[in-house]
Formats: sequence, structure tokens, C-alpha cells
Amino acid sequence: MSELRKANTDATYFLTFTVMGWIDIFTRSRYCDVIMDSLEYCIENKGLDVFAYVIMPSHIHMVARNLDADLSGIIRDFKSHTAKTILEMIENEPGESRKEWLLHMFKYYAKFHKQNKQYQFWQKKSYPIELLSPEMIDQKIEYIENNPVESGLVLSPESWMYSSACVQARIKVLTT
Repeated sequence: MSELRKANTDATYFLTFTVMGWIDIFTRSRYCDVIMDSLEYCIENKGLDVFAYVIMPSHIHMVARNLDADLSGIIRDFKSHTAKTILEMIENEPGESRKEWLLHMFKYYAKFHKQNKQYQFWQKKSYPIELLSPEMIDQKIEYIENNPVESGLVLSPESWMYSSACVQARIKVLTT
């Protein structure tokens, strides 16, 4: 996440991680679970503070910070690990009806990025927006938690399983 290297990385940021070509990969719970497991790991072991998150079919939104000023490194490692894990699952686990198409698409996108020889899963940019006030943080949290409703996926934010708004959210987030 090179766009954070020069930024105030101990600040709170609104982040978006987008799958190449906006491919709807997170329609499968097993891939969402990879994201959830990785977020939990980053919270417990790397000092990532998460205020809100949502896993949408083709992207993730998050409000997060790292007080050790290594948010860029955490996000880089998170994206690298989740991409490798999900791609291995697509390649090796039975039951992915879109296997050939997904691998073809991720291979196609890798052609445009020299550091990825075989597949490109995530878009490079995370479009970080530094949140300068509690009001900005609250606005982005509201946006994140209402994203599944605005997209027509559920009727209430609490109904989206892979969100901090979920009544039974797996990851406990910080409050502002």
C-alpha cells in the first residue's frame, strides 16, 4: 500500500480493497472466512485497530489504524496473504464451479503488473482517505455498514453477515 508510506500512518483511514476486474469472489463464504481470519490475525498479532468493516462481493471497506505507524506494512501483508490463500483455494479445492474462469481472469490481470508473475488478485491501490475528525469517522462507518443495504443485498445493516454491523459480528471492532 505504497500510497500510505508518506502519509500519517498512525492516523485513522478509510480503506477500500478491490478484487481485480471487480470480480465477485466474496459470494462464497469460504473466501470471506479467509478475510475474517486474516483480519482477526492482524488485530490480535499486528496491532491493527478496526472501527468498521464490510466484505462486499467484489471489495472490502474498512476504517482502521495502527498506532505503531505501520498500517502500510500490515495492509501489504494482509493483501498478500489473502490473495495467496484464496488463489490456492481456487486452484486446489473442489467445488469452485468458476475455477477455470477465475484463474484465467487473475492470470490476465497479472500481465499488467511486473511483480506478479502468475496471478493478480487485488487492485494495487487501497484509496486511503485520512479521517481527520470523529464526524468523518462516523460518516465512513455509516457508509460501510449501510453498503450492503444500498447495494440491495439486505434490508438492514445488521443482516449482512460479513460486516461490523452484523448482530453476531465475528470480529469485535473499536468504537469511536
